[in-house]
Amino acid sequence: MTQSSFWQTHTETGDFAELCNGLYQREINLIAKGDYASVQAVQARLQSLPYYITRTAHAMTDVISQGLSPLQLDSQNASWSAKQSTKLPLSGQETEQERDKVFAWYLQEGICVGLAVPVLLFDHIIIDCIDRIDVDRQRLRTNVGGWFSLVATNSVTQGRDVNKQLLKPSKKIMTSACAGHCWQRNIKQLPIIPSLRELLLSCSINWKNFKKPLAI
Repeated sequence: MTQSSFWQTHTETGDFAELCNGLYQREINLIAKGDYASVQAVQARLQSLPYYITRTAHAMTDVISQGLSPLQLDSQNASWSAKQSTKLPLSGQETEQERDKVFAWYLQEGICVGLAVPVLLFDHIIIDCIDRIDVDRQRLRTNVGGWFSLVATNSVTQGRDVNKQLLKPSKKIMTSACAGHCWQRNIKQLPIIPSLRELLLSCSINWKNFKKPLAI
């Protein structure tokens, strides 16, 4: 089966139609509430919606049909669902010594621009992606989180932002991020539905090897 015919099969399924419908409703609502500088900015956002929504819906149905994701597809709400941990799943990444292991993971060969990575923002984990790697200064930048130093001494002397933390991918962490799990003072709260961009990035996660993204 060719990729084009495979996608055509998806467009004929109920899951694909429900995903598109849910994504459109959510994105249109966000645009309606957004603060845009000009009419042209709104027009540009609306014009790009069909491409990104169909691409995301195709990718979500694709990874599920091929068994490439452990997540459950909630097509009605256009999101992923999974059992939520009672607390933020940060075990092994909280102390400075444990953070050294996180830095070591990102300093390995094979870490590339475009890789989907987890970033802790306040009370929940988001799916972000690497958009720049500075080898000389041993740091990297993610699209939403910004710059992160990969040197332990720098994280101490420069005053690490406890509300913004680059995490090492694990099944529990990536599951929580994809499903929008959040906590307040380590007490479970209602999930936050990830953005359209996060949903698309979630489909590039290689659950067997987090360093090697899937092609989407």
